[in-house]
Amino acid sequence: MRLARLLSVPLIALALAACSSAAPGWTYAPAPSVTPIPSTSAGASGEPSQGPSGPVVQIAAKDIKFSTAEMTAPADTPFQIEFQNNDDGVPHNIEIKDGGDTVAFNGDIFSGVDKMDYAVPALAAGTYKFLCSVHPQMSGSLTVQ
Repeated sequence: MRLARLLSVPLIALALAACSSAAPGWTYAPAPSVTPIPSTSAGASGEPSQGPSGPVVQIAAKDIKFSTAEMTAPADTPFQIEFQNNDDGVPHNIEIKDGGDTVAFNGDIFSGVDKMDYAVPALAAGTYKFLCSVHPQMSGSLTVQ
C-alpha cells in the first residue's frame, strides 16, 4: 500500500506539469474582428435620413443600452432601421409596440458585434415604444409623424 502511494505522487506531479506546460496546446481562438463604431450623424440620433430604399433610422446598442431614447419615423411610409449591436457576444433586437402594448414590429435577435437592417412596415401616426425583447429595460419612444 505504501509503495502504491509513493508511486502515485510522481505520477500526479508529472500529470500536473504536463497540464501547466507553457507550450501552446491544440486550441484555436479566432482573432476578434475589428468593427468600426458607427460615426455620429443625424441618423445616429434617431432622426430619419433618406436612403436609397426610403427613410432610414440609425440606432446602436452598447453596454446593454440604446444610443438614443427617442426615434422618429414618417407616418404611413415603410422605413428601415439600421441597428448596430456593439455589445460583443450579447444578443439584442428591436421590437416596436403601439400604445396598447401590441407588437407592431419584431426584429430578429442577433449577437454583436454586428449590424442588422430591419425593414419596418408603414406605421400610423402616433407614439410607439421601442425595446429590446431580450433586455426589456432597454427601451425608448418612437414618434411616427
